[in-house]
Amino acid sequence: MRNTVQENQAVAATQAAPRFDMYTGIHKALRAMMTDTLLAVGRMDTTDTEEVTAVSGRVLELLDFCIGHLEHENTFVHTALEARAPGASELMAHEHVEHREHIASLKRAVAAIWASPEGRCPPDAALALYRELALFVADNFHHMHAEETAHNAVLWARYTDAELIGIHDALLASIPPAEMMFTLRWLVPYMNPAERAALLGGMREHAPAPAFAAAVETVQPHLTLTEWAKLARALGLPPAPGLVNI
Repeated sequence: MRNTVQENQAVAATQAAPRFDMYTGIHKALRAMMTDTLLAVGRMDTTDTEEVTAVSGRVLELLDFCIGHLEHENTFVHTALEARAPGASELMAHEHVEHREHIASLKRAVAAIWASPEGRCPPDAALALYRELALFVADNFHHMHAEETAHNAVLWARYTDAELIGIHDALLASIPPAEMMFTLRWLVPYMNPAERAALLGGMREHAPAPAFAAAVETVQPHLTLTEWAKLARALGLPPAPGLVNI
């Protein structure tokens, strides 16, 4: 996908005044979940039925999360792109179709493992799943980079930050609470300290108090002591002694 002069100028302008970016945060969550799941499959004990069930279940959880992410992008981001730059989302939309096909193939691989006698996982089946998942992750990493660069350039050249925030807010409003908590679990811990403070600070300002408390409770166990201390100071929250790395 090649950008126009107008789009390249929009990217250059972000060096002086960063623009609203709806891609990078959620993509940090996706990259974290993808790599964590891939590593779990690679180290899975194929003789341990409970571990095989748990790890393969995490693969399905990741795949379902990816499907939801594709639907959000298709519905909100691609619609915005096509409204002001017809054809701009065509390549990424085609890759979304390919991702769905790859997801279906991975789900079949998991189903085959679950169908193994007594729930045991043949080592060659585990290795095949690992390799196929690795290719899926690699493809998605390349895809997300293109969205964060080429797609953002188109959006920045044709939308104001206020308009982009409106699109992003509408996307967030469409996500059910349970899915939002799951997203925050992978999103907030893998942000940098400033991003964490900005996201949760905004949530405390605009969301109901119980929702903010639930978000903090969801992400806190996945932060190191140092990370929590920085976030607590930024938000004026009490320290939480005894946290460990997860």
